[in-house]
Amino acid sequence: MNETKVHRIAVDAKDSGERLDVFISSHLSDITRSQAKRLIEEGQVTVDGKAAKSSHEVKQGEGIVVNVLPPVQPSAVPQHIPLDILFEDSDIIVVNKPAGLVVHPAAGHPDGTLVNALLAHCKDLSGVGGELKAGIVHRLDVGTSGTIIAAKNDAAHVALQKQFQARTVEKIYCALVLGSMDGDKGSFDSALGRHRIERKRISSNTRKGREALTEWRAMERFGTQLTWVEITLKTGRTHQIRAHFAEAGHALAGDPLYGGEHKLKRISDPSMRMVVAKLDRPALHSWKLSIDHPRTGERMQFIAPLPDDIEGLLNDLRKICS
Repeated sequence: MNETKVHRIAVDAKDSGERLDVFISSHLSDITRSQAKRLIEEGQVTVDGKAAKSSHEVKQGEGIVVNVLPPVQPSAVPQHIPLDILFEDSDIIVVNKPAGLVVHPAAGHPDGTLVNALLAHCKDLSGVGGELKAGIVHRLDVGTSGTIIAAKNDAAHVALQKQFQARTVEKIYCALVLGSMDGDKGSFDSALGRHRIERKRISSNTRKGREALTEWRAMERFGTQLTWVEITLKTGRTHQIRAHFAEAGHALAGDPLYGGEHKLKRISDPSMRMVVAKLDRPALHSWKLSIDHPRTGERMQFIAPLPDDIEGLLNDLRKICS
């Protein structure tokens, strides 16, 4: 039977001045900084017997007590939804997510999600943090296809979370964007957050922007109308790729939220405009994902082939431009 684990840590001189959440995550190997912060906010951490904030700077001689509650198993209903599995072992499962499949149950999508599918396929997914995520440590928008990884046990979950937080995970996407990108490669580094007025959108026009770095390389051009780009995400902000390219004047083809769907008139060639208009989601695909295996440490790369809708669109554009 799972029980609450109580950890008692004494602060040494070398740790004096460190933030409380950082101190906890550095001394407890199975706790990430975000998890430590959550435990602090939930009142599961005391400093010399008193509650403290995550920003508290620990001092030599202080006694830190951390209560780690047993993980809550996901409670979503298992559903037998077909999965395109790229890799699976006893620690992780990597899936090629189709566009249109929601990752987590939420308002408006109580089931029929990737989580429901994983629960039916795997009987032992991680329940770390008590969140309804079934081992998933990152996400893809509903309209984005491609590689996504989930942990099958708590140790793998924590190890993967730490890799994402340390930015050692390599995430490479590909996208079709409107217009001709200036140059062969470049980057966007504007901080992103919720738009001040349009709350569904992410923007640099925000009160609380967080660092966001997107690198890109042009792979193929369709005249001056469209550019097929390879994108490397150095950070993982919500809608990061869609927002950065839209603000640069190159919204993703088929993206209704960031203007790509409404800017088709920029495509002067009627044949090209017609084939792009058939796309019913943002032309964005999570192409490659590289991690260190949580148990062996081996560097692994997973590649999701292009889905039929994007592959077909590219082939149609090539025929038009030939």
